Amino acid sequence: MPEFTSHVPPPCDDPVGIVHADDDVLVVHKPSGLLSVPGRFVKDCVLHRLLYDFPDARIVHRLDLDTSGLMVLARSSRAVSTLSRAFRERQVDKVYVASVWGVPSPSSGEIAAPLAPDPVRRPRHRVDPSGKPALTRYEVIGETATGTRLSLSPVTGRSHQLRVHLAHIGHPILGCDLYAHPDAFHSADRLLLHATQLAFVHPVSGERVVFSSPSPF
Repeated sequence: MPEFTSHVPPPCDDPVGIVHADDDVLVVHKPSGLLSVPGRFVKDCVLHRLLYDFPDARIVHRLDLDTSGLMVLARSSRAVSTLSRAFRERQVDKVYVASVWGVPSPSSGEIAAPLAPDPVRRPRHRVDPSGKPALTRYEVIGETATGTRLSLSPVTGRSHQLRVHLAHIGHPILGCDLYAHPDAFHSADRLLLHATQLAFVHPVSGERVVFSSPSPF
């Protein structure tokens, strides 16, 4: 029988930061521990917090609960369709920073491993030859007490892609409750994964815009 997690996260008191706002696009900083959209049990989320000041805000992509960093929301029908298509067609460049267990070798490279939902241990995903293609590029950018600091560029956008790929090569992200071994999980008080850069073509001006957010860890 499938196993379902019933984890209800503690309340998140950290604010959602406004990085950029115009008539069509809203870029925000999501804190770790806050959902992007309402969950089954927890309704507090990025979207609900923004609707008071930005009632036209619409979600076009998500970050996992425990991941912090940059999110873009649409504020017009044109922006919704244009940004949704850009994410779907991999025209949005995303860069993450992560602290992982151990030292990957080589110091830069690609992780190409197809992913699929784990039918037994939901909501986990797993490397599966019959799954959807998934590609992550990584580069070592520093050292930590227990391993390495990486820059990660997901070419595809599969659920839990970065966490599964890094665990798959033996270097789980520190603080990861789903895929890290106990030592890696207990070495941090949160998932050490942060969406640090987001670049896309503005849906109205047509200009390429780039936003950055420094890692909090």
